[in-house]
Amino acid sequence: MTLTVQFYTMLSMAAMGIWLGASLDTYKLFVDRKKTAKWLLIIHDLLFWVVQGLLFFYVLLLTNEGEFRLYIFLAVALGFSMYQALMKQLYIKVLRIIMTIMYKTVLMLKRMVMSIVFQPIRWGVALIISVILFLLHSLLRLVRFMFRFVWKVLSIACYPLIWLLNVTIVHRIPEKWRTTVKLFFSKGAGVLQGTKKLSRTIKTKWKQFWTK
Repeated sequence: MTLTVQFYTMLSMAAMGIWLGASLDTYKLFVDRKKTAKWLLIIHDLLFWVVQGLLFFYVLLLTNEGEFRLYIFLAVALGFSMYQALMKQLYIKVLRIIMTIMYKTVLMLKRMVMSIVFQPIRWGVALIISVILFLLHSLLRLVRFMFRFVWKVLSIACYPLIWLLNVTIVHRIPEKWRTTVKLFFSKGAGVLQGTKKLSRTIKTKWKQFWTK
């Protein structure tokens, strides 16, 4: 191995020592060891050191065809020490600034996608459901109107017959049966009132949901 190759090898290994220090700090910033499961930390650490070892061997293979010498480890230690003493604080500050910029950029893109893509879909779904609720409410009001109209018409048309039945037959029906019939009609009126209240509740909840 010539002196030139040895010199290039030392320089490359010192650079790899700097790279190792920066990689360790980057890895620590991205991996929260307190909140990550132990088995997952073991996998992360193993993959990290495997990748670092492969990179070191690849650089060494390019510079001196993969020959190991004692000065190689000294050069790596020198580069790592240089990083810790001169570059660590600056690198961490720059890395945090870059991470903050990336986070804000992703957040802005997310909001843009929500505004451009999902917001119109949300408005369209709200419009469709509002139309359906309006049609159901209108249909319910129409049915109630028709029911009341038919009931009034029948009440007027059948009043003589009802009066005659009341005089001749109804008074002869047992009180228990008449009470049962009255309860049936009162329950029917309660069902109509409940349907009306349910319609109002659904409309109110829907407006509150889409105005949030």
